[in-house]
Amino acid sequence: MSKASSTWISDWDPENEKFWNSKGKFIARRNLIWSIVAEHLGFSIWLIWSIVATKLPQAGFHYTTDQLFQLVALPGLIGSLMRFPYTFLVTIFGGRNWTIFSASVLFIPTIALAYFVTQPDTPFWLMMTVAATAGLGGGNFASSMTNISFFYPDRMKGWALGLNAAGGNIGVSSVQLLTPILMGLGIVNLYQAAPVGGVYLQNAGLMWLLPLAVAVFGAIFFMNNLTSARSSFKEAAAVVKRKHTWIMSYIYIGTFGSFIGYSAAFPLLIKTQFPTITVAIAFLGPLVGSLSRPLGGLLADRIGGAIVTFWNFIAMGAATIGVLYFVEVKEFAGFLAMFLVLFVTTGIGNGSTYRMIPSIFREEKLREMKATGEAAKTAAVSAARIESGAALGFIGACGGYFIPRGFGASIAATGGPQLALAIYLGFYATCLALTWWFYLHKGFRTPRTTSLAHARV
Repeated sequence: MSKASSTWISDWDPENEKFWNSKGKFIARRNLIWSIVAEHLGFSIWLIWSIVATKLPQAGFHYTTDQLFQLVALPGLIGSLMRFPYTFLVTIFGGRNWTIFSASVLFIPTIALAYFVTQPDTPFWLMMTVAATAGLGGGNFASSMTNISFFYPDRMKGWALGLNAAGGNIGVSSVQLLTPILMGLGIVNLYQAAPVGGVYLQNAGLMWLLPLAVAVFGAIFFMNNLTSARSSFKEAAAVVKRKHTWIMSYIYIGTFGSFIGYSAAFPLLIKTQFPTITVAIAFLGPLVGSLSRPLGGLLADRIGGAIVTFWNFIAMGAATIGVLYFVEVKEFAGFLAMFLVLFVTTGIGNGSTYRMIPSIFREEKLREMKATGEAAKTAAVSAARIESGAALGFIGACGGYFIPRGFGASIAATGGPQLALAIYLGFYATCLALTWWFYLHKGFRTPRTTSLAHARV
């Protein structure tokens, strides 16, 4: 094998225990650490408008409540769309190389935000354009998860991907905790401008410049590309034709889509429904959701991702009913408690669904190739690794757009978020049904709809 410090590693076999224990796990761990750093910053910048939007009226921007929710929602949509190219470009250019690029382009949304939030006469369409660039941070998640999936053996993917995702997800909590603090200080303010409406809004962008430089440096000097992870666009794009790619995309909107959507909307939802409560408390939601994600992966490794996902959707539905009740009676303590439970379930579901994906593609590829010999089995596993890596990044997170937009539209139409929450509850019911039918149900099946229940995905 090429040296661990080289840019490209040409011989990578994590399923070989001797290789893994002697060299593999140390290299994988180093790449995982710097992947988490870059992804953490990507998430922070992706969700930065969840806090900035709550401060714009105070700074003199005359936008409606629905427009503020649009500013919060748009980065979620762009981030979801960016997952598609970011996923496939990892296998073309290499994980290290793409991490360098994807971290570098985050200087665009941070610098643009720092300038335009000091201009209260900025038209809404232009501010929407600036907010849209934050969606580049959402693409980082897709490429990071795809890249790390190649470094770890199948038996450890749930834990490794859960840890990688949690390190990124917690960036949402970081931005919602630190941004309100630093917007109250002039020490980061490179423009030396006076605060607008009592806050240094520009600091919400400037505070990330140094951490981004560190992330780019770390990717350049401490990460690797894997030749075994390289594939053509055609090979990686084969996942688009797979039935389970779309089924898991739908289910994943219910877990990660809920996490990123609720994270984006939570501060503004608190501000509109409980005006006397500080939005600084909003960081607790994404924090508990991020910390629970590795737990979901660990449970899925031990008892099966589909089982964990199924029961988790039941818990998500119960928590949503609780949020509905406390919004109706306007009791903040109950509202916060139920929303924190909801965030925990989104985290567990994130971990369990991501554990399902490699297992599903491995099982399907083995069936497809009818692998009987060791060589055929190895080829099937290798092909499955390429496709599952692409699927891990491709599977979307459109909830990051639909949930904030749903809350905004619901409040505009009815005066409250109850209608949106009822719709989300119905959506979780469909996710529950799909999980049971395709991955747990062992009843009657036709040859075209063979159950994966026995495979314990």
